[in-house]
Amino acid sequence: MLRVAVPNKGILSDTAILMLKEAGYATRRDPKDLHVVDEANEVEFFYLRPRDIATYVGEGSLDAGFTGLDLLIDSQSKAIAVEDLKFGESTFRFAGPIGKFSDVSQLQGLRVATAYPHLVADFLAKAGVSVTIVELDGAVESAVRLGVADAVADVVSTGNTLRQASLEIFGPVILHSTAQLISTPGKEGSSVALLRRLRGVIVAREYVIFDYDCPSELVEKASAITPGIESPTVSPLRDPEWVAVRALVRAGDINAKMDELYELGARAILVSAIHAARI
Repeated sequence: MLRVAVPNKGILSDTAILMLKEAGYATRRDPKDLHVVDEANEVEFFYLRPRDIATYVGEGSLDAGFTGLDLLIDSQSKAIAVEDLKFGESTFRFAGPIGKFSDVSQLQGLRVATAYPHLVADFLAKAGVSVTIVELDGAVESAVRLGVADAVADVVSTGNTLRQASLEIFGPVILHSTAQLISTPGKEGSSVALLRRLRGVIVAREYVIFDYDCPSELVEKASAITPGIESPTVSPLRDPEWVAVRALVRAGDINAKMDELYELGARAILVSAIHAARI
């Protein structure tokens, strides 16, 4: 039976659980549940602290798991990323007192507070900058004000939290992170079915189905607008001068593609959501 780790809380948890549910797996009904057995699909799910998941998978205690790229790198685990799951986006940056820093080289010999000590230390080592890492478990933006650090390295979204602490971003991006499906080295094959289902969920979220009628003489131009993944499906209609076309289109392009097709001469343009897919 495949053993899979799922974040039990945090920003990755709800989306990971929803993704598993959309993929047809059993999920927990009570947030306090830490273990769910899906007999039908021969999978055991273990709900664990997000920071611990890479360690369990890397050591082979579990076969696969959901975690952030940031947590995977910081854990220094042997686990490997097998798929970017397209959610949980975050960006890591340095921040310091307003007007004090403009480049990471200025951190030489200073203190940097972070909840991701290995990730930050490795980044600075590659940049040739030696610092003292102050490891904190969250709320690192207060470290400068409280005098325990000269700068911080943390997740940045809007930057409002940093500004409220009188800090500003400087230097390059440390890491762009997203949720990953990770696996124990050498056990990637055991999670093929899980990976296939998750990819199907990603496709269902990213694409919609376009159906439209198109003059036969314009089908090549219409196919260029909606090429699909491999190729659009073109079917004859009762009127030999028209054909029916079906193709996958990215959800973010819906209205622009509909406008292009209509201007070209296509009609009866319909858009349908995808609930499941295997590509």
